Amino acid sequence: MNKNIFLASIMLLFSIMANAQIYSPIKWKTSVQKVSDTEYELQAQASIENGWHLYSQNVADGGPLPTHFNFTKSPDFELLGDVKEEKGKIINDPVFKMSIKFFEKETTFRQRIKINNNKPFKIKTEVEFMACNDENCLPPSYDELEFNISPIAKITPSKDIDANVVTEIVKEDSLKVVEEVPVSNLPIKKNISPIEKQQKTKPNKQDLNSLGTIFILSFLSGSAALLTPCVFPMIPMTVSFFTKQSKTKSQGIKKAFFYGIFIITIYIFLGAVVTWAFGADSLNALSTNVWFNLIFFLLLLFFAFSFLGAFEIMLPNSLANKVDNQADKGGIIGILFMALALAIVSFSCTGPIVGTLLVEAASRGGIAPFVGMFGFSLALALPFTLFAAFPGWLNSLPKSGGWLNAVKVVLGFLELALAFKFLSNADLVLQLHWFQRETFLAIWIAVFGALAFYLFGKIQLPHDSPVEHISVGRLSMGLLVLSFTIYMIPGLWGAPLNLISAFPPPLDYSESPYGVGSSSNNSENSHLTAELPDGAHLLAPHDIMAFNDYDKGLAYAKKVGKPVMLDFTGWACVNCRKMEQNVWTEPAIMNILKNNVVLISLYVDDKRTLTAEEIVDSKLNPGKKIKYFGQKWSEMQTLRYQSNSQPYYVLMDHNEKTLLEPVGYTAASVDYKSWLDEGLLKFSKEL
Repeated sequence: MNKNIFLASIMLLFSIMANAQIYSPIKWKTSVQKVSDTEYELQAQASIENGWHLYSQNVADGGPLPTHFNFTKSPDFELLGDVKEEKGKIINDPVFKMSIKFFEKETTFRQRIKINNNKPFKIKTEVEFMACNDENCLPPSYDELEFNISPIAKITPSKDIDANVVTEIVKEDSLKVVEEVPVSNLPIKKNISPIEKQQKTKPNKQDLNSLGTIFILSFLSGSAALLTPCVFPMIPMTVSFFTKQSKTKSQGIKKAFFYGIFIITIYIFLGAVVTWAFGADSLNALSTNVWFNLIFFLLLLFFAFSFLGAFEIMLPNSLANKVDNQADKGGIIGILFMALALAIVSFSCTGPIVGTLLVEAASRGGIAPFVGMFGFSLALALPFTLFAAFPGWLNSLPKSGGWLNAVKVVLGFLELALAFKFLSNADLVLQLHWFQRETFLAIWIAVFGALAFYLFGKIQLPHDSPVEHISVGRLSMGLLVLSFTIYMIPGLWGAPLNLISAFPPPLDYSESPYGVGSSSNNSENSHLTAELPDGAHLLAPHDIMAFNDYDKGLAYAKKVGKPVMLDFTGWACVNCRKMEQNVWTEPAIMNILKNNVVLISLYVDDKRTLTAEEIVDSKLNPGKKIKYFGQKWSEMQTLRYQSNSQPYYVLMDHNEKTLLEPVGYTAASVDYKSWLDEGLLKFSKEL
């Protein structure tokens, strides 16, 4: 018994230490590199503690806070272009439903300038940034960086950041220390051996998982392309050609093998062209761009209508004829042109799939386009090689027929559904609320419902053969699509639809946060019909009454005799959204938040400006003013609770006394419920 109490005490102590902590995971250093007599490069290097990450400058609205540099204007210099950043890491964030780029360990931002005189001077810039790890997000931080420009310095063509460093800025416990660092005292940059370089650039597990996903999706897409009327009939024709034109079986296998290798080479070359033309990361930067999403929406509509039979996408016949003539030549060159002829002839079926894959793969950056085209072309090439090695297998292939066009039509419906995801992205970025959750789901229900009727043979499209009966496989697929369609229907009434949560807009981006036709006038939520107190509002879609004003929330808590729960949160806090979506939604916890506490949500990244009377000097950063509501709540959390990470939850009484130790991100709803129960029990004993 005593042993258990001791262990519990130790665990509680560690929990307290983990939650009550001031983090400072980002430290900045500055350096200046002379490029020419009139041009310099300002370099701001961020050192990032393990487990934390710093966000890119390019983050779409509705996502985390991007890094931003604000240079003080001066007649001594002018900026050349924008601040450049490094490659970083890109993920499809499941909480913000968007592609987000961030940096780990360290990264360097570079800004080119042109000087207008030959006198030494200083350049100051304020960098605004946000740091997060798997459990905490910090409020926006503001650091002032300084660069010393010395026109008499020698030109250093190297980009090593240890050249010409004049200032180092280190942030410790929210206090900035500025010290001059002589160039002679800087560490000497060591030559890195090829082996060390390879180890340093070795992709991490998350990168490998992302590339693995791209490969699998691409391979499956290539397998689907095999079953289209442009490709499938080519398998027996091409394999028969190799076996008949070859004197021996081994020679036929050899030719088919080279044929497959050339198919893979052609598509990988296509991936290389896309990477070279657009850059490894440029399409990712475009992925949250409104015009990019609108253009890709129209492009996918074009592909979808082609698959559905409205028209065919064809390359010029002259090109196909020239390639076909070259394919008549013997030897390896002839086989290469045969592979190229397959790519051209099948373009009307493979083009839309390849186009979709290339944009998706290129948006991941790096070598993803190569991996995507390798997976796609491998699926295309394998049958030709395998059937050439085992020609007897050709007898097991199903005969060409109307089912090939049915595969093409199914792909058309899928392209059509995917197109509206890009239209939704554009609407989300602009916050127009023209294409909200209900509209998106209604379109998807209509698309997949029509697909189900098509699979059941109730809808016929151009190029379809008459359907007298359907196969068991087609019936099974129809039932699966119909089930998926029925599954989406409750989403119109507010169901979360976790299976497709990455596709439709979030629950709060809807015409009615409570679902189409819903009503809050029920006995369980009768407080919704009552007049809300001054300063209160309802958090949709959960109907939790909350305050954003500390004083008004505390006054209301005293009036109704309930404890206060402070919720230090942020609009761009990933883990805050995880708590609200996955933990707060538990019925027992939801009941407490609605009925037993007064919730005061304080957003540390709230950019609303304070009134002139409310602007005060910062106690954490002497010499600076607290201008925004977010800064006010952030400093309050740091000074009062010695913590600066979010989410952070505090239960307190009417005298602003903490009832028990605050907690941060708590993924286990059982633990969070126990914390709430303990706080409520202590509050009841004080009454």
